[in-house]
Amino acid sequence: MGLAPCLGSRRAKKVTTGIRDAPEVLPLSQRVMPSSKPLMAQSSAPASLALESALHTLEAERSGISALSAALKGPLGAAFVAVVELIQQAKGRVIVTGLGKSGHMGRKIAATLASTGTPAFFVHAAEAGHGDLGMITADDVILALSWSGEQPEMKNLVNYSARFAIPMIAVTSNAASSLGQAADLVLELPKAREACPHNLAPTTSTLMQGAIGDAIAIALLEGRGFTALEFAGFHPGGKLGAMLKFVRDYMRTGDEMPVKLAGTKMSDAVVEMSAKGLGCVCIVNGNGEIAGIITDGDLRRHMRPDLLTAPVDDIMTRQPKTVPPSMLATEMLEVLNARKITTLIVTEANKLVGIVHVHDLLRAGVA
Repeated sequence: MGLAPCLGSRRAKKVTTGIRDAPEVLPLSQRVMPSSKPLMAQSSAPASLALESALHTLEAERSGISALSAALKGPLGAAFVAVVELIQQAKGRVIVTGLGKSGHMGRKIAATLASTGTPAFFVHAAEAGHGDLGMITADDVILALSWSGEQPEMKNLVNYSARFAIPMIAVTSNAASSLGQAADLVLELPKAREACPHNLAPTTSTLMQGAIGDAIAIALLEGRGFTALEFAGFHPGGKLGAMLKFVRDYMRTGDEMPVKLAGTKMSDAVVEMSAKGLGCVCIVNGNGEIAGIITDGDLRRHMRPDLLTAPVDDIMTRQPKTVPPSMLATEMLEVLNARKITTLIVTEANKLVGIVHVHDLLRAGVA
């Protein structure tokens, strides 16, 4: 019982002391919040150093591409031609493989090959020994990427290639490496310094791998006469897909088209133009053949007191630019841009079948 007042006094004293010693509370706007990371505004690296680093990186990588181009004009050229011929003759697919950064570039190369008409897919070199070798058939060609050519994980693929006589192409900087010695064909890329200041992080080397992969894909594309229509078949989605559709996919037809017969008064044509909201009206003959077009610009150029009572034949632009419904959207866009117009008439055998406005292309993501 006698201890209680003492404990109570201590607690009271402690609380009182804590309140008395507390620092003055600053307004929120004046407080400095602790941070484990430096603020960007406090960065000690001048912007000029960052720009200098970027330019150094690009220069190093440019040097690598220049060296690759020079090598293709020399001994590497014959090997490149042999690689393209081997892939062209293959009955199966191109199996692209690699590890690390080479693996990442391999995935990109496989995707580029597949999208340009050469069936291809990527097999991770390490996963190959755990069942993925079953993806590779005797009709395929293996394209193996390894800058050093000495990655032990490639061993299973190399052995599988030899066992089943599957042709292997090595893309490496060392033809004398284990991979180079085991391959049927070798694309020996010139040794180039990495953009990394320590010459360690794969930068220039991966760019060169990607470049030689692109060169192979485009050589194969051009060799087989791969057309834009075939390309469209592999790219139905995204902006590329939208650009590779046809005029018929975007044209307005039927009642959506602003149309009037030749001989109609301009008052009726203006009403039709306003109702359809395309800024123009197509003029056709009795058999449906296109006779001309009247646009907002024509109205301004022919503004006069009797404009609304004049026949459309006096105002229309004769022989307007027309396109077929089978034209690619990309080509149609080039026509619009070249002529600096916003509307195109679509005809078959000179008969009106549709109309396309640039706004239709914008909404679809073509323009």
